[in-house]
Amino acid sequence: MKKNTFHLLACLVVFMTVSQPLRAQYARFVESGVVEFEKRVNMYAKIKSRIGDNSFMEQAFEQYRKTNPQFKSFKYSLAFADGKTRFWPHAAPGSSTGFLGNDPSVDMANTIVTDLIAGQSISQKSVYEETYLITDSTRRIQWRLTNETREIAGYECRRANALVLDSVYVVAFYTDQIPVTGGPESFTGLPGLILGIALPYENTTYFATKVDDRPVSAKELEAPKKGKAVDYRELRTQLESSLKNWGDRAQAILKAILL
Repeated sequence: MKKNTFHLLACLVVFMTVSQPLRAQYARFVESGVVEFEKRVNMYAKIKSRIGDNSFMEQAFEQYRKTNPQFKSFKYSLAFADGKTRFWPHAAPGSSTGFLGNDPSVDMANTIVTDLIAGQSISQKSVYEETYLITDSTRRIQWRLTNETREIAGYECRRANALVLDSVYVVAFYTDQIPVTGGPESFTGLPGLILGIALPYENTTYFATKVDDRPVSAKELEAPKKGKAVDYRELRTQLESSLKNWGDRAQAILKAILL
């Protein structure tokens, strides 16, 4: 009896040892689907960085804290298939009052279609009263991979860091189980789909809450068509002219729009 039991255990160990590489060899990679993202903006931190030491504004901020939550949330989706991605908001851009009002650094409800193979993107951005349609090449980001990992929406993701627009620090988490080099907003260039983005400078994060592994229709990848046609260089020139009298606030808004 003991001999049979020992033989059974030995067979079980052999089976488990052999099956591990087999499971890895035949692991299924997701090639198309739709990811739901939650964007969260730390309004307390963002407002505090804007008001400085102004005592009157400090009092108004304390009143704001009593009636408003610390984080403002926005829902987005990202469809991916056939070397393309489309990122879009669940709600159209709306008007708001109070601190930061319609400040683009909070949210612009961007819709962005990226052709990852051609390295081109079409972005629709709402900036105050104007809607822009920006056609340009994808941003080249020098990512630095790390050994840190975390699970996001059921996928193991690896951390990467980068600096964009010369001074904006970006933390990204990507999964190589989805071999797509795109991500939320205009972030691309990692060896797997980006499921998490943190922008400490902007007090903003994007994290996937759900990945729907399914076929994606051509309509779900359609590029936006409405807006004032520009590329990013033209957009920057126009914005710098419009914001030239806004002081230090202009640079913060400009960076948020160009991200």
